[in-house]
Amino acid sequence: MKQQTLAMAADQGEGFERHRRATRRDVFLSTMEQIVPWSALCTVIEPHDPKAGNGRPPVGLERMYFVQRRFNLADQAYEEALLDSTALRRFAGIDLGRERVPDGTTLLKFRRLLETRALGAELFAQINQTLQAQGLKVGTGTIVDATIIGAPSSTKNATKTRDPDMVRTMVRTTRKGRQWYFGMKLHIGVGSRTGLVHSAAVTAVNVHDKHLLEDLLHGEERRVYGDSAYASQKALILKHARQAKDFTNQRIRKRGDIDEAERSRNRNKSRIRARVEHVFAVVKRLWGFTKVRYRGLDKNANRSFVALGLANLYLARTRVPA
Repeated sequence: MKQQTLAMAADQGEGFERHRRATRRDVFLSTMEQIVPWSALCTVIEPHDPKAGNGRPPVGLERMYFVQRRFNLADQAYEEALLDSTALRRFAGIDLGRERVPDGTTLLKFRRLLETRALGAELFAQINQTLQAQGLKVGTGTIVDATIIGAPSSTKNATKTRDPDMVRTMVRTTRKGRQWYFGMKLHIGVGSRTGLVHSAAVTAVNVHDKHLLEDLLHGEERRVYGDSAYASQKALILKHARQAKDFTNQRIRKRGDIDEAERSRNRNKSRIRARVEHVFAVVKRLWGFTKVRYRGLDKNANRSFVALGLANLYLARTRVPA
């Protein structure tokens, strides 16, 4: 064990700050320290990590990457946040008396490693396996839904064009209400009892929600919930989950008249279906994932899987042993 320097002792609050109280960031990082299965996640990353002897060994990059996703920081911004915040340095295990904070380029290379090896999906699967081992089993009810993650559509640049990588992989736009969107769409399947995501997929924004329905079912469902975008998909549901009943919301307007009985049934279904919105609230509001940050669909898909894994841990924080 390394000897602690005065810089680390100050960061740890070893009697130097008698009147300091824990901030919300301190509380959040303390909770994540307890509930995130660090050893299991490092096992996924370790085979692809640079080995000793090939330059300076990375310092706490796994922890820094997950916290970077939580606070929605760019690489350079997170480097500066580590220099500024004792809470973040304490969480990452960085001792400024002994070592430097990894710079933005180091964080960039680590993120590129996860993206090129598509490790985001593996980390998401590993988190779900850990939660299931702790008693949060995948049930027989699934709620399906999708949300739009916008991308910059502006052409106010030197070339007067949209991002070429985005145009190549997200060439289409879609209309929701009276608003047109350019970007990607995140599709998820959520357990109706646990409220946790068990399956996910990422597509261009113009792909209709119902086309990803089969990828969001695990096959053992007895009930499938969804909004009216998944209406009239009973045959597809039965094809992939033979015992499932269709509890998706149906359209209430028929020949210009509103079917009040169908509206009442939809309202009852939505009491359960609304649980899927809790996941989107965490991903888009707490994690700040309302706009894509990187070029191309694959990079943003990798970020999506990691964000969903963190959302599962956050939503299950009071139901799993510390």
